[in-house]
Amino acid sequence: MKKLFNLLKIIYYYLQSSYKMWKIRRLREDDLVYTTSESVRFEVYPGSKRQSPYDFIVKFRKPSKRERTPAHIHLIVEMYVKHAYNPSLTIKLRDHILTMLSQIRSVNSFPPTLQFFKSEHVEPFKKLDKVGEFTVEFLLIAIELVAIQEKTNYPTGTLTENLYKSFGVKDRFQVIQKAVWRG
Repeated sequence: MKKLFNLLKIIYYYLQSSYKMWKIRRLREDDLVYTTSESVRFEVYPGSKRQSPYDFIVKFRKPSKRERTPAHIHLIVEMYVKHAYNPSLTIKLRDHILTMLSQIRSVNSFPPTLQFFKSEHVEPFKKLDKVGEFTVEFLLIAIELVAIQEKTNYPTGTLTENLYKSFGVKDRFQVIQKAVWRG
């Protein structure tokens, strides 16, 4: 009797999770999450990772440009560009990012919403917008969305947090290697 009950319970949870995945996957269009002050659009699409039925893919589109996916390497290289321009302010930005990362939680709905970012967070770091391809506002949004994605798919994952903990502490080679690692 106990084996039958366990089998029924497994079937129930399988059907429940299959329904949730179907419900999410039937969404075909992108969902706008945020538009920066420079009109860069952050959009998400349903993902297909088995780790979570709420997996999503982050994309951004600059005006009159093609859609791109932010990767850890893009974001960390941008941090190094800003660090070369103003090391102390970039380290403060890194500390702000670490505070944000410590508060990010997984999501159980689609599309995800920003959990930490506020437009006033950009102002103390505005000087860093003078260099690099991306603004601080862009970095904060992209890093937060990538972190939400990581926490949703890998609740115990720490790649993003460890990457920014290493920035400015370990040598660039180690940090960049960590940013391009796929596993």
